[in-house]
Amino acid sequence: MAQDQEIDGRISFKYDSDWNTLTELDRFRKELCDDILEPYILNQRWYGGKASALKYIEIIDCFPIEDDHDLFYGIVLEVNFKEAFVHNYFLPIAFVTDQSLIGDKFIAHLNLNGTSGFLVDALLLESFRKQIFEKILEGEKYRYKEVAYRRGRSNTAQSYKSSKLMGVEQSNTSIVYNDSYILKIFRRVYVDENPDYEISKYLTMKGIFKNTPKYLGSITLKFSNKNVITLGLMQELVPNQGDAWEYFVHNLKLTFEELSRQKPKLETLRPTRYLQQIAITDIPPALLAWCPVAFFEDVSQLALRTAQMHIALGQERVNTAFTPQAFSSDYSVWLKNRLIYQFENRINLVENNLHKLEGLQLDLANELLSKKKIIRKQLLDFDEALLKSERLRIHGDYHLGQVLVKDRDFYIIDFEGEPESTIRDRKVKQPPIKDIAGIFRSFNYAIYATIFNNFEQYSYALEELFEVAEVLYSHIVGVFLKTYINEVQTANLNIGYIKEIEFLLQYCLLEKAVYELGYELNARPRWAIIPLKGISNILNQQHYE
Repeated sequence: MAQDQEIDGRISFKYDSDWNTLTELDRFRKELCDDILEPYILNQRWYGGKASALKYIEIIDCFPIEDDHDLFYGIVLEVNFKEAFVHNYFLPIAFVTDQSLIGDKFIAHLNLNGTSGFLVDALLLESFRKQIFEKILEGEKYRYKEVAYRRGRSNTAQSYKSSKLMGVEQSNTSIVYNDSYILKIFRRVYVDENPDYEISKYLTMKGIFKNTPKYLGSITLKFSNKNVITLGLMQELVPNQGDAWEYFVHNLKLTFEELSRQKPKLETLRPTRYLQQIAITDIPPALLAWCPVAFFEDVSQLALRTAQMHIALGQERVNTAFTPQAFSSDYSVWLKNRLIYQFENRINLVENNLHKLEGLQLDLANELLSKKKIIRKQLLDFDEALLKSERLRIHGDYHLGQVLVKDRDFYIIDFEGEPESTIRDRKVKQPPIKDIAGIFRSFNYAIYATIFNNFEQYSYALEELFEVAEVLYSHIVGVFLKTYINEVQTANLNIGYIKEIEFLLQYCLLEKAVYELGYELNARPRWAIIPLKGISNILNQQHYE
């Protein structure tokens, strides 16, 4: 390994090359993968392989991003894991000599032909952000060889004014331009069009769903004759007051505080019949006394926007990527194989983590293990011959964090799909009810998170708060279903009759709760009680009768 010294305790890599030719050096490419990037990416928020053992990194593509002033490189990395699977990541890189531009946020020290400087993530540099924005505005498809910068028809931007990275680093990196546009740079990439790009473009070009950011442009890499990688998606920036998770959790906290002040007798509060549809005007006064009607109006408005999203996604008759499809035996085989594999994985996780659990969490985990045959049977009971509704392209990872709030209205974002799924699986057409199950599980999370984070402040025992939670949750579900079903059926979207809707919803709720259990046990075991409680409630639905 070539190195001349340590600077600030970090190795400085020395090459007899300048920046223009550095990426052509075999030694640099090898050391970049083996010695420089491996420790770097392990600490990045966007790196999704933290739970696996990294084996080695390879560069599978490297291309220049340049104008008359600056040269950057885009590199696509293949990260190989010891468990015999791979991830691909996109990282634009730059070489800077002025540390004041990047502070301590650099990848490595480099010495190039005697010039000392820093290898950095190019997104930190305004010059890079400006260059890619201007290339999207130019929209010339072929000028940059294998990289295509495209400008959407709705893009009214005239010129570059300003840019900044969004404060919260997520699984992707977002840049705000001119305080009006947002460019999402995909960090984990796939040799296929990203679903977020596909669906955003479709909804904008068809002009059929207004409550999602408009598609304004993209950056794609032609990886082979038949395959492209989506590197970036530009959309309008929707002014907002935060996401729906923050919004509803805030209102739930106020609701439970009001409940605690009023101290109603809990026997006066009853949950609805399981999955019963309810008009807001039919919500009992005893519930509205401490949970304001505005809360349920918000739930209904979110249901309306969700319905409109599905109506838009379900009306295509030409583009086969979006045309609705009937259920089929192929779909059932795909679904059952996927879910049984996922379920067995979760059972193993629970068994391996039992020693870490206690109290109610341990009781619920043991209940899950005692009923694993029942759950397995429910997952295998999916029978496409009984289903008359249609499958659509759906959101696929729909929860309250994927919704922005603006003046008590809702804007749906991030159509990338479930992080755990392959890119092909994310594009499989599914019952729109799966999105509904996702948002219901999210509401369930919001209620129980509010209880677990604040229960010491409330005037009830934990078991009593759980009873209140089920009353509140069942009415949220009822109001949402009433609005949603009325809207989609008025638009003739085929989601089936009520028995089919209830079967699919029950099935998808169980699927979602099982999926969540794996995430919680791996990422934050203390929260595993929420999906465990959800699975228990779904299996014991007679509680609602």
